[in-house]
Amino acid sequence: MTLSELKVLYPTATEETWHQHSNGGGWVQNTATVADTAWVGPDAQVSGTARVSGKAQVSGAARVLDAAQVSGYAQVSGYARVSGTAQVSGTASVSGSTWVFGNAVVSGTASVSGTAWVSGKAQVSGYAVVRGNAWVSGNAQVSGAARVSGDARVSDYALVSGVDVVSE
Repeated sequence: MTLSELKVLYPTATEETWHQHSNGGGWVQNTATVADTAWVGPDAQVSGTARVSGKAQVSGAARVLDAAQVSGYAQVSGYARVSGTAQVSGTASVSGSTWVFGNAVVSGTASVSGTAWVSGKAQVSGYAVVRGNAWVSGNAQVSGAARVSGDARVSDYALVSGVDVVSE
């Protein structure tokens, strides 16, 4: 991605306010922090006060923005967005056109894919999978080897754990 292409997404972007990460060539706003050991692919962006640390990877056209954190060996790819104060850690993956935002946490080896949303203070952890057009929101928790897929909605203080499957 060129600076001109970046300006389409961030109109005020300049070479004084953004730089290309040395490991992958993706764009990083100077207010964000990305470890030298992390990878930011050529079409990915990290902005705001976001932090990418460890050996985490941001690839495709993915964006990590606001005060979000991606750490460990976590992967954010495709057109995924991680924003707010959301956290993605461990070896978790967020891919496709997903959005993890608010104070949401995706950790362990959990996977969020498709067009799924994880928001609020929701937590997806362990080996859990959230995919399709599923939403996990509020204070809901999806953990263990649980699967949430299709158009399923898990919200409020709901707990889906173990090998539970929620699909709609």
